[in-house]
Amino acid sequence: MVQHVLLVGVPMDSGKARDGCLMGPDAYRTAGLAPALSGLGYEVTDCGNISPAPFAAETPDHPLHALNETVAWTQTLFDCAQEVMPQGVPVFLGGDHALAMGSVSGVAAYAASVGRPQYVLWLDAHADFNDLSTTDSGNLHGTPAAYFTGSGDFAPFPVVQHPVPHENICMMGLRSVDDLEGRRVAATDLQVHDMRDIDENGVVKPLKDFLARVADNNGMLHVSLDVDFLDPSIAPAVGTTVPGGATVREAHLICEILHDSGLITSMDLVELNPFLDERGRTAHLMVDLCASAFGRRVFDRPTRSFL
Repeated sequence: MVQHVLLVGVPMDSGKARDGCLMGPDAYRTAGLAPALSGLGYEVTDCGNISPAPFAAETPDHPLHALNETVAWTQTLFDCAQEVMPQGVPVFLGGDHALAMGSVSGVAAYAASVGRPQYVLWLDAHADFNDLSTTDSGNLHGTPAAYFTGSGDFAPFPVVQHPVPHENICMMGLRSVDDLEGRRVAATDLQVHDMRDIDENGVVKPLKDFLARVADNNGMLHVSLDVDFLDPSIAPAVGTTVPGGATVREAHLICEILHDSGLITSMDLVELNPFLDERGRTAHLMVDLCASAFGRRVFDRPTRSFL
């Protein structure tokens, strides 16, 4: 049976003040994501770009950046995720990481409707575990993990009906977490593997242990891959660069293990800002990683020159 992959463009640029992520979905298309997946034997449907629900104008002096727009995007993505999940494996093409407020809450609601637990693999330099009262920057791309786990007050956002339990989330690659945010994370059962942990112990055992729990519980697995999970020397097209990120080899290994598990049911590709890229190298790398997660083998990786 040919598996169906649905590409959902999310030109969402409201989660932070620096513009550019709205160009992300088309950059993935230009870098060849659809042919890469169809070449692996998948039926690929590009659903085009979605738009946020109508929203009121922002108050200029509001401490939270683009709050009303982000609320609108969250509702739209929540509805969209539930619509596309029965059709195959959706890949949400971002767009900033605030889109996970809607994508993850939506896929979790679908998982609950079919009687399965939702799990999340969070590949990111940041925990994104602030709530509306603890974010220092006012940028809402730092809040999605707190939102979809039901951690904190998020009014006026839609109430999360099926929060993802903390113990069902594995965060890998963390290396930039606010002090208060770090204390909030430490008070939960989130499974956290920061870059020191990865440097000392590698990625294979913690990832395989997590995937074994997903499989043992017949879970649905959402993978949320942020560009800044990767080291900025190999993936410069992101506005939140943090040195010391994952290497190409580590990232491909993670994605290949994910494919071997056969557990991925949905995915985010987020925070790609093509305005900051170098001859498309970050977009191509993200496409290659997505292809690895869907079955491209180490021997099949393309050779490219960016000179």
